Amino acid sequence: MGFKEQIDLNKVPQHIAIIMDGNGRWAKNQGKFRVFGHESGVLSVKDIVEGCVEIGVKYLTVYAFSTENWNRPIEEVNALMELLISTINQETETLSKNNIRLNAIGDIASLPAKCIEDLSSAMEKTSHNSKCTLTLALSYSSKWEILEAAKKLALKVKDGAIDVNDINEETFSKELTTQSIPDPELMIRTSGENRISNFLLWQLAYTELYFTETLWPDFRRENLFEAIVDYQKRERRFGKTSEQLN
Repeated sequence: MGFKEQIDLNKVPQHIAIIMDGNGRWAKNQGKFRVFGHESGVLSVKDIVEGCVEIGVKYLTVYAFSTENWNRPIEEVNALMELLISTINQETETLSKNNIRLNAIGDIASLPAKCIEDLSSAMEKTSHNSKCTLTLALSYSSKWEILEAAKKLALKVKDGAIDVNDINEETFSKELTTQSIPDPELMIRTSGENRISNFLLWQLAYTELYFTETLWPDFRRENLFEAIVDYQKRERRFGKTSEQLN
């Protein structure tokens, strides 16, 4: 029996977040340049998106490019930006055909102008799709996001729009870039690294974490289904005891 057949479709996580790690190491293992790993990783993204749609996952958020990634060699950064542009242009029509909405979070203004233009166009073209929302975290840092939310709230208090005592988890969450999507129930990281790496720190407060040795270019929907089967075996207590839940 495959992992898909073991999934309880009534308990599929509504939102899955993924740290797509291991492209560079995968390419090195093949005797190729790092960009070859990133190109191969795009195939994994396609397969995982299809897998999510197949079993009814409503939101998929992938860590595509962090603010720290700007510190990588300029050749790799440029190649990643070119790959991003070409992938968006090639896949927009497919996203629409499959009723998938494209979304993006992060410091989008820091991306090259061509990236911003094509990303905005793709998001507009898919804005009415409703089967699944694919969110790209681009030039994203959770610390940056939290600081930006704090600044927005500080300005509102300064302008008298809200009282400082009105700030709570709900009002704070509404200032985050993920305000329109629910927090992830499951976060997957590939390549054997057991870190969150500045990804959705606020949103992952009660998310189930799943780490796998599989490098991202080798990660396919069967690996996704395996992670979901593991997730469904866990007891999510949210601070309560098992007895309270039962």
